[in-house]
Amino acid sequence: MRKKVLLGMAFCLCFLLFSLFKLEGVEPNLSSTLREALYYIKLSEEGLVQCQLCPRRCVLGEEQRGVCGVRINKGGRLYTLAYGNPCALHVDPIEKKPLFHVLPDSESLSIAVAGCNLGCIFCQNWQLSQSRPDETTNYDLPPEEVVELALKNDCQTIACTYTEPTIFYEYVLDTAKLARKKGLKNLWISCGYTNPEPLRQLCPYLDGAAIGLKGFSDEVYQEIGAAQFSPIQETMKILKEEGVWLEIVYLVIPTLNDDLDEIRQMCLWIKESLGEETPLHFSRFFPAYKLIHLPLTPVETLEKARKTAQEVGLKYVYIGNVPGHPGQNTYCPHCKKLLIERRGYFITANHIEEGKCKFCGETIPGEWE
Repeated sequence: MRKKVLLGMAFCLCFLLFSLFKLEGVEPNLSSTLREALYYIKLSEEGLVQCQLCPRRCVLGEEQRGVCGVRINKGGRLYTLAYGNPCALHVDPIEKKPLFHVLPDSESLSIAVAGCNLGCIFCQNWQLSQSRPDETTNYDLPPEEVVELALKNDCQTIACTYTEPTIFYEYVLDTAKLARKKGLKNLWISCGYTNPEPLRQLCPYLDGAAIGLKGFSDEVYQEIGAAQFSPIQETMKILKEEGVWLEIVYLVIPTLNDDLDEIRQMCLWIKESLGEETPLHFSRFFPAYKLIHLPLTPVETLEKARKTAQEVGLKYVYIGNVPGHPGQNTYCPHCKKLLIERRGYFITANHIEEGKCKFCGETIPGEWE
């Protein structure tokens, strides 16, 4: 057990260091700037405001912050502390998001601002997500410079990731608008705990999204994320309705969300509500944050979950965080031949041509250009 815990801690440390690697010419500082937030209402002449960005709808008095830690009431107005001040900045392979049906073997400029509107007890990146922007060392990087940095580093996409992009919504939106004008694609790596109206405003500027599911019931979300599940289902439906490419990531945690009956229910819902071609990633859990007492997810459990999803009828089901496993590869659902071979985050073969299987001509859904 001790060996497994140490392995998990080492994994998290490596992830954090990898995420915070400093890009050339970008220097960190301790700045935290105020900007009036979008999506809030004034409740009273006494200065109460209510945030409308996520399902928590926090009601805040003077100088109070929302659960996310980044939205604050000052003088009866709601401000965000999460604009232009990312605490994590790196060029990542897009496979790390993970997005397997979006521009394989390309690089993505990845940014994050400290904070989150969930409090997941297993968070792999809790040092950032459970902090506030005025507690972290940040980069002074307005949207214009994010786009310039992406172009300078030959990135085809900008990914808002590592923490929860909902909490730095205004920064995401302004950056995405500028990126689209420069021919860059925008990615949203999220827990999905967002209200419909702001999400629909953002969707025209999004090209891909990876939603991390914590379970498939309110009970699981209350236990490990202190949230409700139904708003996340609504988020996934909206992304599909708005034409944003969607992939789902399910972190399989021993004893908490690894029940195969519940996984089967989830897969049936995905097939019926989102479509059988929606990619689903079953990722291996590493002990982290408040769950260091749990073991790594057995590979056998991941394989059973993948088999369950395939039996239900999902066409693209992956196993994550197990480098070298064949479940990381993409196979043609028609002729069954290997299309994309992956080794960790690296692509060693790609047989998709113009969005189709080069062997049989089957259309493979995704963002390939």
